Amino acid sequence: MTDRPSWAPRGVDITRANVSRIYDYFLGGSHNFEADRQAARSALRSMPGIPAIARANRAVMQRALRFATDRGITQFLDIGSGIPTFGNVHEVVQAARPGARVVYVDNDPVAVAHSRAVLEDNPDATIVAGDLRDPESVLDHPGTRLLDLSRPVALMLVAVVHFLPDADRPAGIIATLRDALAPGSVLVLTHATLDHGPAPSGQRAVQEVYERTPTPLVMRGSAELRPFFAGFDLVEPGIVPLPLWRPDAPEEPYDRAELHGLAGVAVKP
Repeated sequence: MTDRPSWAPRGVDITRANVSRIYDYFLGGSHNFEADRQAARSALRSMPGIPAIARANRAVMQRALRFATDRGITQFLDIGSGIPTFGNVHEVVQAARPGARVVYVDNDPVAVAHSRAVLEDNPDATIVAGDLRDPESVLDHPGTRLLDLSRPVALMLVAVVHFLPDADRPAGIIATLRDALAPGSVLVLTHATLDHGPAPSGQRAVQEVYERTPTPLVMRGSAELRPFFAGFDLVEPGIVPLPLWRPDAPEEPYDRAELHGLAGVAVKP
């Protein structure tokens, strides 16, 4: 029999792996179940560099947040935010700009419950139970009213769009969100890819692991990501591998596994 931790919300199937909790495991978090750990370990056997990708993804997110705060943005909508770990959006932006407002959105009850606990004493940040596949419900949610959409917002789609198959029309979903944002808003998007890095065989094995979850992993190349930025102006250096998007130390070496992720940042004119 599988023991249910006291922090696990009722109704959560702890015997089935979930992408938020697998990612939490890769980042060294503790809010995951044995099913998540088994899936993560299976992926690691095929591609040991996954934790490096997760760390690179978190690092590029933080660099993009600095880009946004440097532009004066004080509002952030993070969809697919996952389980809070060190260096989350509200920690980064509220340190740079006290009073900055953050709305997290996730469809995993564990991520939502843990986020509520973390944000309990933070009046400028909240968590919304919502799904990227239904952008209208995210925009109309009472919790999203923490943000003033008539002013610029940074829309964070970090390591989430690769869980949307083409049948979900991800470009249309992003366009719906874009149309709700004021000029000057910023889109931050990261995505898994087969364009760079080691041979695809390991990645295919990783995809097979995610196919056993409710949200299979979809690999896309930089050309396939360009439609997601329609209506935005990409900033330099464009859509590039994670470690190459405005690194703090350009000469610093990186794990080649990090090339399995792409990052792009753009501004709504």
